[in-house]
Amino acid sequence: MTQVCLNGGRGPGDSAAVPMSPAAMAEAAARAVAAGASDIHVHPRTPCGGETLSPRVLAETLTAIRAAVDVPVGVTTGVAEEPDPVRRVERVRAWTVLPDHASVHWHEPGAEELAAALMERGVGVEAGLRSGTRGPARFLGSPLAPRVLRVLAEVTGPDPVTTARTLLAEVGGSHGRPILLHGTDAGAWPVLRLARRLGLATRIGLEDTLFLPDGSPARDNAQLVSAAFPEE
Repeated sequence: MTQVCLNGGRGPGDSAAVPMSPAAMAEAAARAVAAGASDIHVHPRTPCGGETLSPRVLAETLTAIRAAVDVPVGVTTGVAEEPDPVRRVERVRAWTVLPDHASVHWHEPGAEELAAALMERGVGVEAGLRSGTRGPARFLGSPLAPRVLRVLAEVTGPDPVTTARTLLAEVGGSHGRPILLHGTDAGAWPVLRLARRLGLATRIGLEDTLFLPDGSPARDNAQLVSAAFPEE
């Protein structure tokens, strides 16, 4: 499975290709799925460009993307969208249109409560376990761990392949849950190649990198997805 991460915290100042509006996200999603992506991860944005968990904005974004593609669509739920852990849970409980899944960063405050609220609503949880944080240890000790949709193993920092292998060893069996392994920035492509060699799910998109494997700027998410399947 290859997930496309359409925008993340990036904006037009990073690349004109970063989709910001529901319509732009829907178009980007359709092109990425046509290029080979089988799952969507998106950060809904307010009209001013801010990341948000707003029920209204989430509904508009999901409705637009689902009108364009027929694959699972997930969102983020991090502190960038809502710093207050209590408010974050309140937002999730107020959603009127539900994503298929949502990522929960297990190293952030309130992760357990947030994951529980998502599960109560029938939303699959991607357990975000970032290298160099206490997220993996907290997750492995969580009673919710066996119930998550999958583990989202995120590699950051230098020497991405070594860090990825260390993170995978730290995560271990992950309570039997599937693992999606991905890197960021300079580590995006080396970690994607490692994930494919190991037979793991992975992801690529403008959230993780703005550049193709040869170092040239990507014109859009679809081009990044296409580059993930060079032999096909």
